[in-house]
Amino acid sequence: MIPISKPDIGPAEEDAVLDVLRSGMVAMGRKTAEFEAAWAGYCGVRHAVMMSNGTVTTEAILRGLGIGPGDEVITVSFSFNATVSTILQVGATPVFVDIRDDDFTMDPGLVEAAVTPRTKAIMPVHLYGLMADMDPLADIARRHGLHLVEDAAQAHGATYHGRKAGSFGPAMFSLYATKNLMTGEGGMATTDDDELADRLRLYRNHGMRRRYYHDELGTNFKPTDLAAALGLAQLPRLDERTEARRRNAERLSAGLAGYLTPRVPAGREHVWHQYTMRFPGERQRVADGLAERGVGSLIYYPVPIHRQAYLQRYVPGAADLDLPVTDRLADEVLSIPVHPKLSEDDLATIIRAVREVATPVDTATAAVPGPATGSAEGSRR
Repeated sequence: MIPISKPDIGPAEEDAVLDVLRSGMVAMGRKTAEFEAAWAGYCGVRHAVMMSNGTVTTEAILRGLGIGPGDEVITVSFSFNATVSTILQVGATPVFVDIRDDDFTMDPGLVEAAVTPRTKAIMPVHLYGLMADMDPLADIARRHGLHLVEDAAQAHGATYHGRKAGSFGPAMFSLYATKNLMTGEGGMATTDDDELADRLRLYRNHGMRRRYYHDELGTNFKPTDLAAALGLAQLPRLDERTEARRRNAERLSAGLAGYLTPRVPAGREHVWHQYTMRFPGERQRVADGLAERGVGSLIYYPVPIHRQAYLQRYVPGAADLDLPVTDRLADEVLSIPVHPKLSEDDLATIIRAVREVATPVDTATAAVPGPATGSAEGSRR
């Protein structure tokens, strides 16, 4: 079976972990600080703060911004649940806007109408490795005095008009085992705000700057130097692995012309955490057919967050929200392998399998993403 993802672990990662084990300092220490400095430099920001996972990193960012009960955060429903559960964990309320089908990310044209006096932040999701349309979102945030928080869990190294993910506002990167850069478990916050960085460091470490002197109420979101060592070993090869993903995505798109393949709007560089196609009316049949032919696939995400059972207790009426693009794409998307470990034979097998089991579409008449123009107006529904 060709897997949907495959962690890329080699001698450099093994040696880095062994070095930490032999050092006797395995908790948060020197390696964590080194990885934070390296990631901040990579993203072009002043600060990076590592934590134990991406979910708690987002929660810490929201708390650090003072977002809590009575506040609203505008976000999307087409994402992993942690995007919204962290908003609820701090006592705030998620307000959902729909996405665009050309890039699977927040539709900026719907955000302004969602702003209320209670709105404190806009949190777009850079989904599948492609950044959201940040310029119009940043403009709305500036005009209304809102925080712009990036859910960059899947966007390590992605760019928008030359600026890397994580450099537009406080941002969270997941370092989970399947991510483009991984530490097994882990999360990283990035920010240019000195005060926010200080609050994040305090909060993750029981509110301590100095051991046993607690300046603030905090908790334990600390990472380990074992995890940081993995990240340090992976970072020098991140761009190389990203280029391999891009080559694989290009090969897939060329081989699957005539199907609903993902598009990359002009001005954005995709890092292809996932290669996500659309199969209207036949997704399960396609997934079953791919499995029979030895090709792994996965649905990211089959149930939008606004339709999750638990959310109805926190946001009454959420399931009745009118998010037509979100609902439609949740019924159509299927991700196929694009990771750097794929061989040319693997890519040929994937392309052949899709062509054997899926129905081509008439791209002249089907509801497909528009051309890669980079224009928000040209692709809205």
